[in-house]
Amino acid sequence: MSDLKPTTEGPGDGVTGAAILLKEVTKRFPGQATPAVGGLTLEIPAGSIVMFVGPSGCGKTTTLKMINRLIEPSGGGIVINDEDVTAMNGDKLRRQIGYVIQAGGLFPHMTVATNIGLVPKMLGWNKQRIADRVDELLELVSLDPEIYRDRYPKELSGGQQQRIGVARALAADPPILLMDEPFGAVDPITRQRLQDELINIQSELQKTIVCVTHDFDEAVKLGDWIAVFNEGAQLVQYDSPERILANPANEFVENFIGSGAGLKQLTLNRVRDVTLKEAITASPGDATTDVLSRLQGAGLDNAVVVDRRNRPIQWLSRRQLSRMDVVSDAVDTDLALVSDLSTLNDALDAMLVASTSAALVTGRRDVFKGMVTVDTVMDSIHAAQQSARNDADSPVGLNSGAIPTTSVDAAVAASGRGNGSRMDDEAPGEPQDGDRP
Repeated sequence: MSDLKPTTEGPGDGVTGAAILLKEVTKRFPGQATPAVGGLTLEIPAGSIVMFVGPSGCGKTTTLKMINRLIEPSGGGIVINDEDVTAMNGDKLRRQIGYVIQAGGLFPHMTVATNIGLVPKMLGWNKQRIADRVDELLELVSLDPEIYRDRYPKELSGGQQQRIGVARALAADPPILLMDEPFGAVDPITRQRLQDELINIQSELQKTIVCVTHDFDEAVKLGDWIAVFNEGAQLVQYDSPERILANPANEFVENFIGSGAGLKQLTLNRVRDVTLKEAITASPGDATTDVLSRLQGAGLDNAVVVDRRNRPIQWLSRRQLSRMDVVSDAVDTDLALVSDLSTLNDALDAMLVASTSAALVTGRRDVFKGMVTVDTVMDSIHAAQQSARNDADSPVGLNSGAIPTTSVDAAVAASGRGNGSRMDDEAPGEPQDGDRP
């Protein structure tokens, strides 16, 4: 069996992921009357992030583990770029698919470099190539190789361990990355940062990522597509986050989404996707009379103080400036700060915590880029809702146990057998009304 390769056809240039098709996949465990997964057909487009969500015990992790055959399917086929991998050697398959679990799963007796280089070593890479790859991946996950390559897992924070786990999964440059509750063991602030890191990495690498989560907000933030499962891995809805929020398939999905669907729309858009408001900036030591004059001319009430590296350190009102002769170099640790990779939901949270009508936006190396306001957030909600009403396109997703087999075959054929194409005339991720679990 040949090695897995990136797809040659995908949703855009630069895609390094592979398309996946689960075709009528079933898993029956001994002693169980009903299957853990029953006749699931699911198309995962190349270069996309697909999130599996559903209640505990619904079969989402079992489905994930059948892709790399940590769990062997009882029936059906697993097709990666038109090649059925169910007959492939399991160990060889797993060395070509990245796998990230909760808390990183690092080997405690190995250094960071050894953990990351484990799979490349198994694949026969030479030492220099492995060392270069380790440093490259540490840079990718925002950890300085000089500082971290020789550390042991016990010397890392939870967030750092999870970053190393992602780096290790990417070490052999696999086309597919499987993630099982990857951010469930870290605090909320670290989780947000790790989510932003994953978004940044995916924008550069465009792998095919399949991720299990219990957090619907996380699924909306990260996913290009969301698969909502009920017990027995019955696929209730498979669609874009926008359409699931705007048009939940049934009461089960509505209840799973929970209250505040309008606010969850904020998780769909990132700060970098909206037009930022310009601001008057000042530096420590500037004459406040000059800063006040510029504020007056621009019709603004506040100035952003930046340090020598153009990083925001204060946000001063006219009243505060009028009490100074020159701008101070004090650092306000309670600033409403967000990255341009953050979601508008993150930005709104920052504004509420700081009791301000705007949040300061930073880019790479924390350089100040502009401001996002409450008005921008509200406009984005309305735009997302309108867009969802006009979008009816989604990949194939259904359970063959719920509809005739001929319909399954037709849907799979129309999907292009998982090559990243989507169906044009309907949203097949929504089962027919009479077929819902």
